[in-house]
Amino acid sequence: MLNAIVIVIQVLAALFLIATILLHSGRGSGLSDMFGGTSTLAGGTGLERRLDKITVVTAVVFGLATFWLAWRWDG
Repeated sequence: MLNAIVIVIQVLAALFLIATILLHSGRGSGLSDMFGGTSTLAGGTGLERRLDKITVVTAVVFGLATFWLAWRWDG
């Protein structure tokens, strides 16, 4: 039962991680420009910094869920 909950968390984290990575601006411009981000070379905007933090937290949740499933998987 607990593994099923962790699988759901992992799938949701994976989808959210894909979305947040795609929102980052690349070298030129990215999808984040649609939401008010600008492509500056000096550190990024507040939106980019907030998006970075959200991406890191999502990646940590995904990593912890992966670790849990690898450790506790019983088939």
